[in-house]
Amino acid sequence: MLKVLFPVFALTLPLGISGAQAQDLAAGERSFRKCLPCHAVGEGAKHKVGPTLNGLDGRTSGTIEGYNYTDANKNAKIVWNEASFREYIANPRGRIPGTKMIFAGIKNEQEVTDLWAFLAQFGPDGKKK
Repeated sequence: MLKVLFPVFALTLPLGISGAQAQDLAAGERSFRKCLPCHAVGEGAKHKVGPTLNGLDGRTSGTIEGYNYTDANKNAKIVWNEASFREYIANPRGRIPGTKMIFAGIKNEQEVTDLWAFLAQFGPDGKKK
């Protein structure tokens, strides 16, 4: 039995050390519950205290129609992608001083990876890509 397990373990060990993180959409959806009081995503999503997050990947901060952004968000000119989201979500007010988003942030790298994967799957119309 050990002869079979050892080669499998030896092959998978380097993958765990590589720094690449697998995305877990279910975990991202669970993490999104922290966002639900202020944001919505998916078909039929409406703005709440914060804007809808449909079509976030590739969108510029402060640009979604029908939402009243702060000047800070409009002027930040952040193009959302995994890297910019990762920097922002760790400390929203630190990244965009003057934003009305009051959120302590998410520091756990795997949680951010999963949350981004969950959000990035939604196109501007709220349908999954």
